[in-house]
Amino acid sequence: MEHIQSINPERIAWCCADYGITPGDLALELDIAPSSMERVMAGEDGLTFNQLRKVADYFGRGVLFFLEAGSVDVSAVHTTQFRTLTNQKPEVTQTLKKLIERVEKQREVYLSLLEDMDENERVRFSPPNSQGKSLPEMACIFRNWLGLDAGNDFDSYRRALEAKGVLVFRSNGYSGKWQIPKENPILGFTLYDSICPVIVIKKQFSEPRQSFTLMHELGHLILHKTSSIDDEFDLQSHQGREHEANAFAGHLLVPNDFLKTIRDAERPDEVSQFDVWLGRPCKTWGVSCEVILRRLMDAGRLPQSEYNAYRQWRATLIVQQADTGSRKYRYREPMHVFGNTYVRTVLDALNARQITLTKASSYLDSIKIKDLHLLK
Repeated sequence: MEHIQSINPERIAWCCADYGITPGDLALELDIAPSSMERVMAGEDGLTFNQLRKVADYFGRGVLFFLEAGSVDVSAVHTTQFRTLTNQKPEVTQTLKKLIERVEKQREVYLSLLEDMDENERVRFSPPNSQGKSLPEMACIFRNWLGLDAGNDFDSYRRALEAKGVLVFRSNGYSGKWQIPKENPILGFTLYDSICPVIVIKKQFSEPRQSFTLMHELGHLILHKTSSIDDEFDLQSHQGREHEANAFAGHLLVPNDFLKTIRDAERPDEVSQFDVWLGRPCKTWGVSCEVILRRLMDAGRLPQSEYNAYRQWRATLIVQQADTGSRKYRYREPMHVFGNTYVRTVLDALNARQITLTKASSYLDSIKIKDLHLLK
């Protein structure tokens, strides 16, 4: 097969540096002869079209990106939000960088589809003004804004945010381009935007943990108006912005009125029994036992020693995160990953013949046409 001419070696070098690898590493990863890569990096013809497409796919770029003359304009390739996130954590691996870029592209797709909708049907992020309020007061304002009642779970919290113009994605449980790897400590991230912010939550064994991560990320949107990426340490932090986001999430999920219904006199002596003691409110409010215990501790109703003892006890439990089973219901996955608002917008555009079946499929994780019909 003919070799492609005019490949820009500077752009391959830039992408390799961005991913922390060498062109030689890239060649080995993609099963390309090292001598072929060396010729390209020397400005000679060395790659076939299929090999160049492998390079483009690996870096999440189009083939034309590597054929353009000139150096890379970083501001055009990486958004401000992307640079904010990837500079925050060493845990932002190549896989996670690709995921962040895919999320940004999905938001662009969503916003482009909204342009063809009736203005009255568009939902834009427009949070209430809570400037000057304390964190408990702010949490109360936003709980009312979201229309939350006493009975909630992750899905209802997610729908409430989507109804207010926030896209909420959840990583897939299967290995693939929409998964945050299980071994990666990152639990969620936020891409700030004044009109259409996106919150991405890592799929976890416990949905109440997802709920807290969701509201922690909302806290960053509301309090700090910035993109953020968070791991387990951040969700336990007692300092700075992470502490503020944690306190906001705790008060929103477990307001003072809820906390008053907990009877301290019924608290068992053994921390191993706390899950049983708080089982009913945990289920009703869609939160973990730890969130309630932390709120009790912050309110001065639980000694920190008991809270710490509970956390240590929980850490000793071996919880196997089961596989999510077969992919028999593949058509449901776009809803699980992208949420009702995004999926419904794509389907509405398809029904209005604004996009083709092929386009709709590509926007919905490339599901097969038969699965797309089932999803509709």
